[in-house]
Amino acid sequence: MEQVVLLDESGQAIGVEDKTTVHHRETPLHLAFSCYVFNDRGEFLLTQRAHHKVTFPSVWTNTCCGHPAPEEEMKAAIVRRLGEELGLTVRGLELALPGFRYRAEMPNGVVENEMCPVFFAFTENTPEPNPEEVAETRWVSWKEFSAGVLSGEADVSPWCRLQVRQLVELGPEPAQWPTGPRTDLPPAAHVA
Repeated sequence: MEQVVLLDESGQAIGVEDKTTVHHRETPLHLAFSCYVFNDRGEFLLTQRAHHKVTFPSVWTNTCCGHPAPEEEMKAAIVRRLGEELGLTVRGLELALPGFRYRAEMPNGVVENEMCPVFFAFTENTPEPNPEEVAETRWVSWKEFSAGVLSGEADVSPWCRLQVRQLVELGPEPAQWPTGPRTDLPPAAHVA
């Protein structure tokens, strides 16, 4: 049974809950991650969430999202989920937005409520989406995609919209983005 790490307002771990029961109208704050994957042409891998997901089904979003297991190192969790969801191996996995946090509510009242550090990485692989997780993928120009998100033309997940606004402030070329300070991660993300 997959578990998520519950957090207090300071980002300290205060328990765990099964992933299958944690998302509802009063979803507790928990630890997650987002990852943006690029290829050597500077294109970004946009993914559509599987149509049967409990939270934000069929929504287009960043390459991969997930939850580290209790005591799982954040980068290890990202590598695991990129493999499980997309069959990808990556290089240059780096922290971009260590302090990102959001809350988003679906029309049916189900809530996402996460401290969700944002990472970026690069791949030479062709994605092989797991249909249990990902409905579709597209390689898109980062410049065009981010401009579409900022203008409101690109219809993406609420967290992706907020993240892109902050990512573009790091510079136009993802390969040149600075690494975010690990000290700004939620305390629960600091596992050996």
